[in-house]
Amino acid sequence: MSPSAILVAFNTIVIREIRRFTRIWAQTLLPPAVTMTLYFIIFGNLIGSRIGTMDGFDYMSFIVPGLIMMAVITSSYANVVSSFFGMKFQHSIEELLVAPVPNWVILAGYVAGGMARGLGVGLIVTLLSLAFTRLQIHNLPAIVLTVFLTSALFSLGGFINAMLATKFDDISIVPTFILTPLTYLGGVFYSIQLLPEFWQGVSMINPILYMVNAFRYGILGVSDVNPWVSVGMILLFIVVLAGVSLRMLQRGKGIRN
Repeated sequence: MSPSAILVAFNTIVIREIRRFTRIWAQTLLPPAVTMTLYFIIFGNLIGSRIGTMDGFDYMSFIVPGLIMMAVITSSYANVVSSFFGMKFQHSIEELLVAPVPNWVILAGYVAGGMARGLGVGLIVTLLSLAFTRLQIHNLPAIVLTVFLTSALFSLGGFINAMLATKFDDISIVPTFILTPLTYLGGVFYSIQLLPEFWQGVSMINPILYMVNAFRYGILGVSDVNPWVSVGMILLFIVVLAGVSLRMLQRGKGIRN
């Protein structure tokens, strides 16, 4: 395909994905905003006033970066897994398979669509957080780099889940039993320095810990792990998941049977 044709194919997928989740905004954009507002009220205001400070910051300021990242992660993942599996279920994925569109363009289009929703929800949650605390910016490049890479990573994760899923129940297993526990144990609500040494070591194998702390470093300037090591870990995961996704597309895993 020529570069112009590739661009048209990519833009078509991305525009379709954006229109899909904005058309049903009450199901895709509103629920995360309501959920995070409840987190701000319950954990930040009510419980946070009793906890006091964490790493030198009031508890509300400490948890806001983690909650923003939680919203980005769940929304990026959910958009791709639901959209791609929906196309499989409706058999409209066959239109992409017969079209002369390279696999990497298909993958990039869906990942970009997932990032659009994830970053959009992240922006909404960030604006809502301003009603509860005053955000500061310690390192803007770290903020932008972390949120974009994290959104891309979980969009890839959603794509792999959709490729492997054979029924609608399959697309809820990973978010429920893997993604949610890792997110809650990823340092969103606490510093791992509060944990015993053994559990600090266990926490270090949680990939979401690195994303939350890199983002918290960008906003507050504090982190339980080296922020640039965190960025390196995210990049490594992206390369691995992108390679797996392209390999699965090439083999037609889950879409050619």
